[in-house]
Amino acid sequence: MSMIYRPRRLRVSEGIRSLVRETRLTASDLVYPIFVVPGTNIKKEIAALPGNFHLSPDKAVELARETYAAGIPAVLVFGLPEYKDECGSSAWDMKSPVQLAIAAIKQAVPELVVISDVCLCEYTSHGHCGLIHDQKVDNDATLPLIAKVALSHAQAGADMVAPSDMMDGRVAAIRSLLDDSGYSDISIMAYSAKYASAYYGPFREAADSTPQFGDRKSYQMDPANAREALKEVAFDIEEGADIVMVKPALAYLDIVRQVKDEFMLPLAVYNVSGEYAMVKAAAAQGLIDEPRLVIETLTGMKRAGADIIITYHALDAVKWL
Repeated sequence: MSMIYRPRRLRVSEGIRSLVRETRLTASDLVYPIFVVPGTNIKKEIAALPGNFHLSPDKAVELARETYAAGIPAVLVFGLPEYKDECGSSAWDMKSPVQLAIAAIKQAVPELVVISDVCLCEYTSHGHCGLIHDQKVDNDATLPLIAKVALSHAQAGADMVAPSDMMDGRVAAIRSLLDDSGYSDISIMAYSAKYASAYYGPFREAADSTPQFGDRKSYQMDPANAREALKEVAFDIEEGADIVMVKPALAYLDIVRQVKDEFMLPLAVYNVSGEYAMVKAAAAQGLIDEPRLVIETLTGMKRAGADIIITYHALDAVKWL
C-alpha cells in the first residue's frame, strides 16, 4: 500500500500549526516611527496617518516609554523644525526637536534603541534632500551637511543614524565624521534601496517635506529596477553601513528577497505611510479584518527576508500578535 502524505495533518489545530510555523513575527522585529515637533505638551493626530501623532519632545518621551513597555526595542525619530532655510541648517541645530527628543528619550528610557532619520528634506525651504544649485540637487556639496546632521544626532545620544537622502557617498561621509569625532560605536542603518515611490504620500504631510519643485526621481531609485538595488546595497556596505534597508516594503518584496540572498548584513524594510494609510482606509470602511491583515502583511515582509520592520502599525501589531 502506497503512503499518502497529507500536509493537512499539520494544520488541524492551532497548537500544531504553531509548532511547525516557519516564520515567526515578534515585537522584537519592529521599529516604531515617531514625529517630533517644537514646543511642549503637544500631541496632535496626523490626519494622513490616523493613530500616529505630532509630538513635542516631552510627549515623545511618554510614547517612548509605552513603546518599550510593549516590547518594541526601537523608535525611529523624524522631526519638524522651527525654521527652514535653503541649506536645512535646523537639521543640525542641537535645540531642534529631534535632538531634544533623542536626549530626553535616552535619559528616560536608556534601554530603548533610538534611531534617527538623517536627511534634509524636512528642514529645507525647497523640500529636497540636498543643496540646490541651478535647480538640481548637488550631491557632493550635500555630503558634509548630511554628515553634520548625523553627528548632531550622535551628540544628542542616538544609538543609530539612518541616512535616507540617497546621495551617493553619504554613508562614507557619515562614517568618517562619526569616527573622527569619537563616535565609532554609533551604527548606520542605510536607506540603501529607496525607491521614488507614490507610497510616500501621507508621510510628506506628516513631515511637511513635499518638494516645492520637481520630484526626487533623480536621486531615489526607479521602481522598475532590481539589479540596481543590489549595486546600491553593495556600495553602502563598502562605505560602512551596518544595516541596509529596502523602502517601500510591500511592492518590493522581490527586492527584499534578492538583497537577503546576496548579502550577509541585517536587512530592514520600511512599511511606509501609503501602505499603512490604505489599510486604515479599508478598515474604516469595514472592508477588511485589520488585525489579521496587518499581521499577515508584516509576516510576509519577514518571510521575504526582513530582519527589521519599521512600521506605523507597531503598537497595534504587538497587541494583535
